[in-house]
Order: sequence, then structure tokens, then C-alpha cells
Amino acid sequence: MKAVLQAVTLVAALALGVVANAQGTGVAFGGLKLDPSAPVEITADELRVSQNDGTARFSGHVVVGQGPMRLSADSVEVRYDQTGQAIDTLVATGHVVFTNGADAAEAARAVYTVAKGTLLLEGDVILTQGGTALSGERLTVDLTRGEGFMSGPVRTILNPAGTKP
Repeated sequence: MKAVLQAVTLVAALALGVVANAQGTGVAFGGLKLDPSAPVEITADELRVSQNDGTARFSGHVVVGQGPMRLSADSVEVRYDQTGQAIDTLVATGHVVFTNGADAAEAARAVYTVAKGTLLLEGDVILTQGGTALSGERLTVDLTRGEGFMSGPVRTILNPAGTKP
């Protein structure tokens, strides 16, 4: 009986791997929910502000925090809304790392739209959630709803319960 259960588990894991190695896959982000109205804190080595186009560019060891969420990158451009009073989007480039609780993602570029609570990661995206790893070219996350979608080609590594990655 135990051997049958192990075989069924293996077949299920392989089937999930085949499905996830497709051109796109849904990603569960239940632990990544975020309050977009929480304050945004940014630290960096340098800051340049342009009144002309309503942007601020942070560079060198940039870390953006909002609640439990952290985003680090070589450079982050902050774009303000039409009033110039609130942050609209943050565009991060170079060694982008996003963490929220136990979930983490890496990419070449990220666009975080604060009011909508959405995060777009592009370029060699790697996502880890516990013992599961996903990779693809593009990951879109709705942080307010805890949902995401990865497009690719997408590849995943699933670890059965009780095993370490």
C-alpha cells in the first residue's frame, strides 16, 4: 500500500511538473498580500530629483520597504502621480530582489505600481516559495489579492512534503 501511495505521489508530482513547464502558469501568493496604503520607505547611496518630469532616481544599494515587503536593486526610479504628491510607480533595475515573508523573487527589472498593489518582474525571473522554485521570463503579481501569473517558458521544481530542496 505504501509503495502504491509513493507511486501515485510521484506521478502527481511529475504531472504538475509537466503542466508548470508550459508557456504560462498561475502562481499562488496567499502569503504575499499587502496593504498598498502603507507607507513606502526607500534607502540608497544617492538620490537625484527632477521637478521637470516628476521623478526621483535612487541609486546604489537601494532598498524599498512597504510593510513586510522588501525590494532591493541597483537603481530605482520613483514616478509620482499627476498631483506630484503620491508615488505612482517604482521601476527597479539591476539585480532586483523582492521578498515578502518566506517568498522571494529575483529578476533583471521590476515595476511596482503602488496604488494598484501590482508587481511586474521581467528578465530571468526566479521565484521561490518554501521548497518550490519557479522560473520564467515574466511574473505579474497582484499583491492585494495574493495572485500571480508567470509566463515563460515556465519551469518549476516541486519538492514532496517532508523533503528539503
